[in-house]
Amino acid sequence: MRVNKKYSCLPAEEKGIHIINIRAIEDIGYDQHESALLNSLSKDPDADCKYGLYFRDGRRKVDYILVYHYKKSSAGRALARRAQQNDASGRGSKQDQPLPGKGVQLEMGDSEPHVDYHEDDKRFRREEYEGNLVEAGLELERDEDTKIHGIGFVKIHAPWNVLCREAEFLKLKMPTKKMYQINQTHGLLKKINSVIQKITEPIQPKVAEHKPQTVKRLSYPFSREKQHLFDLSDKDSFFDSKTRSTIVYEILKRTTCTKAKYSMGITSLLANGVYSAAYPLHDGDYEGENVEPNDRKLLCEEWASYGVFYKYQPIDLVRKYFGEKIGLYFAWLGVYTQMLIPASIVGIIVFLYGCATVDENIPSMEMCDQRNNITMCPLCDKTCSYWKMSSACATARASHLFDNPATVFFSVFMALWAATFMEHWKRKQMRLNYRWDLTGFEEEEDHPRAEYEAKVLEKSLRKEHKHKETDKEKLTWKDRFPAYLTNFVGIIFMVGLTFAIVFGVIIYRISTAAALAISSTPSGRSSVRVTVTATAVIINLVVIIILDEVYGCIARWLTQIEVPKTDKNFEERLIFKAFLLKFVNAYTPIFYVAFFKGRFVGRPGDYVYIFHSFRMEECAPGGCLMELCIQLSIIMLGKQLIQNNLFEIGIPKMKKFIRYLKLKRRRSLDHEEHMKKKQRYEVDYNLEPFAGLTPEYMEMIIQFGFVTLFVASFPLAPLFALLNNIIEIRLDAKKFVTELRRPVAVRAKDIGIWYNILRGIGKLAVIINAFVISFTSDFIPRLVYLYMYSENGTMHGFVNHTLSSFNVSDFQAGTAPNDPLDLGYEVQICRYKDYREPPWSENKYDISKDFWAVLAARLAFVIVFQNLVMFMSEFVDWIIPDIPKDISQQIHKEKVLMVEVFMREEQGKLQMLETWKDKDKKKGENCNNHSPRLSRSRSGSLSSCHSYPLDV
Repeated sequence: MRVNKKYSCLPAEEKGIHIINIRAIEDIGYDQHESALLNSLSKDPDADCKYGLYFRDGRRKVDYILVYHYKKSSAGRALARRAQQNDASGRGSKQDQPLPGKGVQLEMGDSEPHVDYHEDDKRFRREEYEGNLVEAGLELERDEDTKIHGIGFVKIHAPWNVLCREAEFLKLKMPTKKMYQINQTHGLLKKINSVIQKITEPIQPKVAEHKPQTVKRLSYPFSREKQHLFDLSDKDSFFDSKTRSTIVYEILKRTTCTKAKYSMGITSLLANGVYSAAYPLHDGDYEGENVEPNDRKLLCEEWASYGVFYKYQPIDLVRKYFGEKIGLYFAWLGVYTQMLIPASIVGIIVFLYGCATVDENIPSMEMCDQRNNITMCPLCDKTCSYWKMSSACATARASHLFDNPATVFFSVFMALWAATFMEHWKRKQMRLNYRWDLTGFEEEEDHPRAEYEAKVLEKSLRKEHKHKETDKEKLTWKDRFPAYLTNFVGIIFMVGLTFAIVFGVIIYRISTAAALAISSTPSGRSSVRVTVTATAVIINLVVIIILDEVYGCIARWLTQIEVPKTDKNFEERLIFKAFLLKFVNAYTPIFYVAFFKGRFVGRPGDYVYIFHSFRMEECAPGGCLMELCIQLSIIMLGKQLIQNNLFEIGIPKMKKFIRYLKLKRRRSLDHEEHMKKKQRYEVDYNLEPFAGLTPEYMEMIIQFGFVTLFVASFPLAPLFALLNNIIEIRLDAKKFVTELRRPVAVRAKDIGIWYNILRGIGKLAVIINAFVISFTSDFIPRLVYLYMYSENGTMHGFVNHTLSSFNVSDFQAGTAPNDPLDLGYEVQICRYKDYREPPWSENKYDISKDFWAVLAARLAFVIVFQNLVMFMSEFVDWIIPDIPKDISQQIHKEKVLMVEVFMREEQGKLQMLETWKDKDKKKGENCNNHSPRLSRSRSGSLSSCHSYPLDV
């Protein structure tokens, strides 16, 4: 009996699972002549079930798939194959094969196979769990005769009564028969909208769901008692495939398996390896000849194609196929990409303004003028010599492209842009909530995760062993304290590791600059700064990309050891940790260049040293803003090109190629399996499982930081983000449609914690841009010089004003240049960038009053800029309502119409009740007229005149 149970593809009869096996019916009374006749017609037997989209009867649709591994001995497969060969001809279809084990049992009776108790335990759990699913009303069908050896599939179908019951439990809003007119614009607005529709018609996707609707069905939470309100003319399409899979998944989550001594849902069974996968099916193929029209094929043509990059996204169709949560992500990404268009245009204008005014910029002209003959102090000790300021002409001219008055305006503009973007998204979100019938939707508490249940079981078993008491346990902060401590220490260590790596790159820059300065060639010495900056940024980029992947894994591990109760808690904690680590990883090098580089250098004769040997690096004569721009652009473009695009394209292609090689090797082992056509669930099993939206959101949030946080130093950041997002939308769409298993549709009315992160970045951007303008750029020193120190009201003499003097005789021993005559003359006074007293002053080399004047102006600018922009952002937030006026009117109209529907229904019931009462009264009068005696004793036979029941 053990052999028979092990190889049986149907659950045990005592578990209550009764699945009709077609082969068994054929064995009772199937004629071989009819079989030969059917085979002569050359009809594909799998066509009836549409290659796995339906049960074998061709009527019941497959709503969900459970996948499991089973061990099947080679002897068993050989005997089964021999039995098939000896079987009557004409029974070659997959559905007509015998149950594995029926033909094997007699021949294998003498040799008992090795018993795998671990596999038996999994099989017993599957049998009980599937039996409970059948008791819950689901219908199951098993298939172990597939092209993939050792893989079995359980097809699940939810009948109509189960769908109705679960839809009522989940409070799913479904369209009713009642239809109403959507308020339309009138007058000038109507003409403007019609003109816009005609102009944008070529960029609209060709899908029915994207067309503007003039009428809408009234939606109401489904109720079995009020089925008459809903349009049930076509029950097969009333619940679409997305809703059906969601309903089945809810049943799978709450159905228990008690053989493991504690409650186990599908998440626990997947975690313990009882099932290897669980997923809903795609609607069909998306490419190939004679492919039936389906939503997946339509999405592939009108959405997941690079040829339609200029078109709007069919968001309603995306929501219909993938659910509200994924639909909201792509809607948010579309709104973000659209809002980048005006930011990119303004950024290009600011950049072109810098290009147009570079020849009129007096400070850069003074630096490039060789007649000034300004001799600068050495950039390093001993090996570096004196140099001319005019040699930094190219850097000074390039700095003006990004360090000009227009960048201040652009910083203010981007702060307001961020506030407008957030308000625009809130309004768009409300429109989608109204269109997708999510108004009034509240997320209910999710089922506990498998790991949480396991921890609770472990705790209850320990308590039961000690105190012999069994109460319902839960994890407290004391249980999680070791995990919290590990999280705190781990995050601090990771942040410290990031700082250490940045510090290591600083050491590399300093040592490399000193090594290259020893070069005897003048060309080598002139390109030291560019070479060091470029190589250091590339090293930073490589480290950031590697640490991003490492930090993602560490954040997931730290979240797992916390054992959050629900999937929502797990996701929020994971997002917080991953964002914190990746934010620090991506922006620490940029923060160093923006706010720390060149601040703690010291002065000639009294420099600051690291490890008593490396001198702190200083900014270029044109300031650190140009280097900040280089750092930001290379890291941003490198992350987008390598991590966001190449990784997303290359890694799935590589995994797909590896799966292809494995499948090719399996096919070579069994030619018969190779000749079979794959079922839909087999094809989907070979796709990548859906890993959530966190990686997709994360890369866009980091990009949003690049666009807003340091935009004062790189006005072209919105343009590069726009170009990346145009590709990113289609890349993500192609991945979801063609390379991933279909995810379970999840209802959601907003983007969750990501909105709060976006708002936080927007607020932080105002502060950072204020400090970049005031401390990193030369905008404030120029204003101070122009209004306080300029003799003729121009910028002439500004460069000389920002330079201090140093007497070369004051160098510390062993720090003076080895070749003091490198410029061809003896240098007595060299210049360096700082506000200090000259060597002929009483307090030589002390900080001058000009430094304090500039510092006060910088701090004043930060305060004024921050408060002004914050006020303007709050004003934009206040003046733009979160809910569009027309949407609020439509929501109110829906409520009124729903009240009217129920009032009419109540009135109809009352009228029917009154009618029945009148009929009852008339019948009573007729009884009195025909039987006078009955009038004397009404308690008697009079009751027989109206003895029928009254049911309202």
